[in-house]
Amino acid sequence: MRHYRNKVAIVTGAASGIGRSICDHLARHGAHVVATDIDTDGLSGTVETIAATGGVIKGERLDVTDAKAVSELIHNTADERGQIDYLFNNAGIAIAGKMNEMSLEDWYRLFDINVRGVIHGVHAAYPLMIQQGHGHIVNTASVSGLIPSPGIGAYSATKHAVVGLSRALRVEGASHGVKVTAVCPGLIETPIVEHMTVAGHDEADLAGQDLQKMIPLKFYPVDKCGRDIIKGVAKNKAVLIIVPHAHGLNALHRISNSAYFSFAGMAARRMFAILDQATHSDT
Repeated sequence: MRHYRNKVAIVTGAASGIGRSICDHLARHGAHVVATDIDTDGLSGTVETIAATGGVIKGERLDVTDAKAVSELIHNTADERGQIDYLFNNAGIAIAGKMNEMSLEDWYRLFDINVRGVIHGVHAAYPLMIQQGHGHIVNTASVSGLIPSPGIGAYSATKHAVVGLSRALRVEGASHGVKVTAVCPGLIETPIVEHMTVAGHDEADLAGQDLQKMIPLKFYPVDKCGRDIIKGVAKNKAVLIIVPHAHGLNALHRISNSAYFSFAGMAARRMFAILDQATHSDT
């Protein structure tokens, strides 16, 4: 795929999961990758693994909630490399649970990383791309940004915000030569699932619980997710839905709200029942 050869790409949330996979596939296709994350150990693993296979990659610690740091990294990269062709706003976290059990701290943390982190990247990179006359901003949202998602409602709210921002920015950016894609994966085999916290439940409640088994859908391999993302971005997709079940759920919601809500309600009740059982077994 010559589309990415010698292009400069910044990727946030690159220490693991989808971010690491995006970096890997970009490097395989000749991009010059600037991988960023707050997790320096994981980031080092990403850089070492990709560099060992001949990829051109540089790692930079970055907290996406720090607007100044995000701006400095983007502007420094543009100064050093002469341009920025891609910005993958990928960093994110997940907090599950009933919304009546979500603390304000849970809400604020989700929005600080999942929404403000994207805003900080857009705020810094978009004007530069306008000046260049080209560029592509890729914002990682979720299929939960397209459909109601009980059980992860607060997370879903942040991803709806990212999808809305991306769609509007795509329209505005078109006249400046700037492309925008919202990536909407379904369930992916990533550490975000393994490390996901659940409001109203402490770590002891979650010990031994496999969150993947609480959801009656098959998780998609992360390497395939990264591959699908860079292929879809190369085609300039406006909204890039990843994973067959994500397409199915989005279609079901559009065709029949009642059928979708029946399925979503069943999945949420199943998750809450398993968590409640774990809690009660410890008392």
